[in-house]
Amino acid sequence: MSESYIQGLIADRIGGRQFGKDTVIYKFERIKRAKAAAKAAHPEREIIDMGVGEPDAPARKEIVEVLAQAALDPANRFYADNGIDEYKRAAAEYLARVYGVEGIDPDTQINHAIGSKSALALLPYAFINPGDVVLQTVPGYPVLATISTWLGGIAYNLPLTEENGFLPDLDSIPPEVARKAKLMYLNYPNNPTGAAATPEFFERVIHFARKHELVVVHDAAYGALVFDGAKPLSFLSLPGADDVGVEVHSMSKAFNMTGWRLGFVAGNPLVVKAFATVKDNNDSGQFRAIQLASAYALGHPEWTEETAEKYSRRHDMLVEVLREAGFDAKKPKGTFFLYVKAPRGVVGGPTFDSAAAFSEYLIQEQSISTVPWDDAGAYVRWSVTYEAATVEEERRVMEELRRRLRQLRFIF
Repeated sequence: MSESYIQGLIADRIGGRQFGKDTVIYKFERIKRAKAAAKAAHPEREIIDMGVGEPDAPARKEIVEVLAQAALDPANRFYADNGIDEYKRAAAEYLARVYGVEGIDPDTQINHAIGSKSALALLPYAFINPGDVVLQTVPGYPVLATISTWLGGIAYNLPLTEENGFLPDLDSIPPEVARKAKLMYLNYPNNPTGAAATPEFFERVIHFARKHELVVVHDAAYGALVFDGAKPLSFLSLPGADDVGVEVHSMSKAFNMTGWRLGFVAGNPLVVKAFATVKDNNDSGQFRAIQLASAYALGHPEWTEETAEKYSRRHDMLVEVLREAGFDAKKPKGTFFLYVKAPRGVVGGPTFDSAAAFSEYLIQEQSISTVPWDDAGAYVRWSVTYEAATVEEERRVMEELRRRLRQLRFIF
């Protein structure tokens, strides 16, 4: 069959004439295929899925009940456009109660988004022109930088290294790059490293943003998932933060509402207005019933604290198991991810030239699924969102993980 003329119409930004012809298999598709292959090869052996990137539990029954009642109300059938007042005000109150961020105006400093991913994808449309630079941390969530490059911008990577506490080294950014930078993307607590930012780091970020006249976009999807008595830290809680940027919050991780697709952008009024203008031309808002249920959820931060306690307990167990296997595992400050250096090989077995090679070996040989990252060294991300309904079941999963890892002697 001859090539369709449509092939020549595909935009260069997503591949142009080569669109759909790429034979490269991307990481998460490779992981999906590897799990399927492991299941087929060893149907008798359960897969221990430590690569899950979403909560293992559903949203609470109370939230679902509010959604159900709101969905039955005919008044909620209309477009939500740029958000309903109830959700905006609940978001402002949530920022004050959980993060100590006082004085946020819900009318001018908050706007809802159909998930934080949507917010990160739309923000570049308000700022990026061809040749502009966006600063992104790697490893990390690439959406904001990807869209920026599609708009003709340039992504400049800021490596997150263990030596620097998995915080970007702002002093390493060349002056010519900083001059062209329009956006800086940060994410703390961080996916995949589990690292947390400090007030001192955010102070440096604010100073850097003022000096180079750029907008900070802080992705706080995991903001309230912190452990061992730590208080959640918002970028907006630092003096001057709302002069230089915004923070993006998500219902997904804090309230187990991943598929509900709702979040909000808060902070600088002009950035929020620019985002709202772009958003208004891309969607007509999330279903009002979902916003009302989410507003109810935001009034119960204690539910997130319960979830954080569960993840904290699971991290304690996972760290113990991984240390026994030789990994230099340390409990993360937040998120449900634990990030460790990948082994260089296995005694009597293969050597690994990358984290991806190790991750593939682990799923093939022991049906243990993880997520590799080779952006700033060879590391593997383990998640504590594996399915386990009780503490006893958590212990059973950990004991099985321990048993399988004991069969391998890793070389680091």
